[in-house]
Amino acid sequence: MKIVSYNVNGIRAALNKGFLDWLKATNPDIIGLQEVKAELNQIDSSIFEDLGYHIYWLPAVKKGYSGVAILSKTKPKHVEYGVGLSNYDNEGRILRADFDSFSFISAYFPSGTTGDIRQDFKYQFLDDIYGYSQDLIQKIPNLILSGDYNICHKPIDIHNPVSNKNSSGFLPEERAWMDKFTESGFEDSFRLFNQDPHHYTWWSYRAGSRGKNLGWRIDYHMATLPMKKRIKKSIILPEAYHSDHCPILMEIDN
Repeated sequence: MKIVSYNVNGIRAALNKGFLDWLKATNPDIIGLQEVKAELNQIDSSIFEDLGYHIYWLPAVKKGYSGVAILSKTKPKHVEYGVGLSNYDNEGRILRADFDSFSFISAYFPSGTTGDIRQDFKYQFLDDIYGYSQDLIQKIPNLILSGDYNICHKPIDIHNPVSNKNSSGFLPEERAWMDKFTESGFEDSFRLFNQDPHHYTWWSYRAGSRGKNLGWRIDYHMATLPMKKRIKKSIILPEAYHSDHCPILMEIDN
């Protein structure tokens, strides 16, 4: 089973850049999208249905902002929209699909790059999502929490760790949270297979960053320990150019 996560930075913009053709060629069984920036009625959903996908969509209340989605070829037995906290659910941050042998979450963690207010919001989200995830894995031990975490975990995950040490997304407090999270029962699936540097999932649009591979690895497939033995592959797909992010792909035994 192929599972993809992709921050598309606007599904309508991504579709205009060839996203649908890429989706057909890649043919994931499940894809979690982040930053869809649209309500479902603003796109022609039949283009996904024609590929065999069931569509689940959690837009933000604010138009053209945030929002997550899951497209799945297998119909989930249950879909959970949000986490029951309106300050996050109104921003379309968390969407969960439960299947027979595992659950999949498409998550879009807040960014703190616009200033202290949003950075504090991010810290509160991190605290709350940690508690949510710890409660959830007691009920659903086979869980994949995928998406844009907006955090580089380690120096190997960012092109210039020294100059970025005070940048939101690589702050000591954020990295400490990632330590706590990955020590609490979640595996960074990419690092199970690849310990090399210079593998990133996001590049600034400025100064030709992508062409120079001056990036950040902030998108993850995090899987619980019971899922670890089922993970067969976890890779980054940097050749997909529909966003300032690129997709990440994981293959599991179903």
